[in-house]
Amino acid sequence: MTAQPARLATELPLLGLLALFWGSSYLFVGVAVHDIPPATLVAVRVTIAAILLSVILWLRGDRLPRDRRTWGMLLVQACCNSIISWTLLAWGQQYVDSSLAAVLNSTAPLWVLLITVLVTRHEHLGGRRLAGALLGICGVVLIVGTDALAGLGQQVAGQLAALFGAMLYGVGAIYGRRFGHISPLATATGTMIWAVAWMVPVSLAVDRPWTLQPGLPAIAAATALGLFCTGCAMMLYFRLVRTLGSLGVASQAYLRSGIGVMLGVVVLGETITPVVGLGLAAAILGVMLINVPFERLLRRRQPA
Repeated sequence: MTAQPARLATELPLLGLLALFWGSSYLFVGVAVHDIPPATLVAVRVTIAAILLSVILWLRGDRLPRDRRTWGMLLVQACCNSIISWTLLAWGQQYVDSSLAAVLNSTAPLWVLLITVLVTRHEHLGGRRLAGALLGICGVVLIVGTDALAGLGQQVAGQLAALFGAMLYGVGAIYGRRFGHISPLATATGTMIWAVAWMVPVSLAVDRPWTLQPGLPAIAAATALGLFCTGCAMMLYFRLVRTLGSLGVASQAYLRSGIGVMLGVVVLGETITPVVGLGLAAAILGVMLINVPFERLLRRRQPA
């Protein structure tokens, strides 16, 4: 499934906004995890998001599903998109540099591609989309730098955690197509409620959070994770799964590393090298190839 050309003018900026939210999460996780253990950090993150989404759901007059089957599906989605994947990423970032974690975690579109080709075959994957997927991962490598790849083989457990989290993102992007019978907002809220139900007890049992004394930067980072990188991002995510398809929405992973670089420029005063600029261009072009049906646009412009 691919969005109609007329809708891409709206959907692609939203895809960029989703990449901004999730791309900045690496920065916030890196700050917060120094003072807040992974399970508690994810628990705080999903609790803030669940409260925000529940309030928005109530204000819009929307409602959560009431049948057991849908709630069971929401649990599966929550495991893929938050409960397991975010815990793995937060744990892995204790042992892996954020740049290498970004590379490994940005492989979600490739997992979508593999699962689609080998298992589900739910979307058409032509040469254009395959080229976009490969070009995107090349762009990520250029953005983050080959020096990050030199760390492969060290702290293997943390690397595998980031990679497995990316695979779960890919599974979640495909599984998220099943929620056409409820609104994207209800889907996002339901998954966060499940995440709270699992992660808060785990946090209490494992981390004893009442004994923690996080600093103000960690608290601010955890709050930003919950409000923007989780609550707002999940609303966008489930909308885009419907409009751009699983590979389309997963393609925002290529932009995350670029977002991280841009944040470094804006926040830390860093500079963009020509190689990084080339990587940004490759990542953006990869996203465009996956999502924009150029051949359809060209046919429409040909004279009758």
